[in-house]
Amino acid sequence: MKAIFDTVSNQCSKIVTKSYSTSFSLATKMLSNSIKQDIYNIYGFVRCADEIVDSFHDYDKEFLFNAFSDDLELALEHKISLNPILNSFQETYHKYQIDKDLVDAFMNSMRLDLHKTNYLTDEEYKAYIYGSADVVGLMCLKVFVKGNQEKYDELKEDAMHLGSAFQKVNFLRDLKADFEGLSRTYFPNTDLNQLDEASKKAIIDDIEADFDRGLQGIKKLPIEAKFGVFMAYRYYSQLLKKLKKTPALEIKSARIRVPNYKKFELLTRSYVKYQLNLL
Repeated sequence: MKAIFDTVSNQCSKIVTKSYSTSFSLATKMLSNSIKQDIYNIYGFVRCADEIVDSFHDYDKEFLFNAFSDDLELALEHKISLNPILNSFQETYHKYQIDKDLVDAFMNSMRLDLHKTNYLTDEEYKAYIYGSADVVGLMCLKVFVKGNQEKYDELKEDAMHLGSAFQKVNFLRDLKADFEGLSRTYFPNTDLNQLDEASKKAIIDDIEADFDRGLQGIKKLPIEAKFGVFMAYRYYSQLLKKLKKTPALEIKSARIRVPNYKKFELLTRSYVKYQLNLL
């Protein structure tokens, strides 16, 4: 029975989420059971695509990515895949009628990571972030509003700003790994060889503006999703605070983290705010 395979597929996406991101996994646990699995399914899909271009250095990444892309198209067309991650994703994709152009934009940005290493203009930078982060937020938003198009349209811009904020924090946190390990630079008009405090401040100011807009959307989310997304917002906000306090030269030489005890402290404080209706 396919039901058994679907259950196994869902379990695989959940395992991928828990294995690759303790922070995202923690936030997802705070979502309603009615939507939690679908967020695991989306994360499993985007994580696998990202791992191909970022991690599989001893293999032909382009071949693997093309094969994954072909399997994705077949999964969406036929509503089944022997790849359990894609099988679970296609189920969520069809259940909430996720727009195909969101999936295509994501895959296009991931494909850029196979060869492109520098983003020299604001247009290139924004296009990459849209495909790598904003559309992931929009896929999740489709789940959060349970396919309600009117609510989706109302919250779309806020969700994109939140996705952008998360991705830009990742870029800033991962400067060392991206620049030294993968020879990538995402921030335009910024010389990472000579990253100074003024350049760092400009990046952080931009992220904070995205966070401010994103928080407005979180406040309007359905109750099933609000606390989980707020938890993710709180985690990334804390990470940004640490980056803000870290000298520019130090950001280039180390990966800034939020320790697990701090994550659980954030969870407790966020839950109190949520329960007191302060969100």
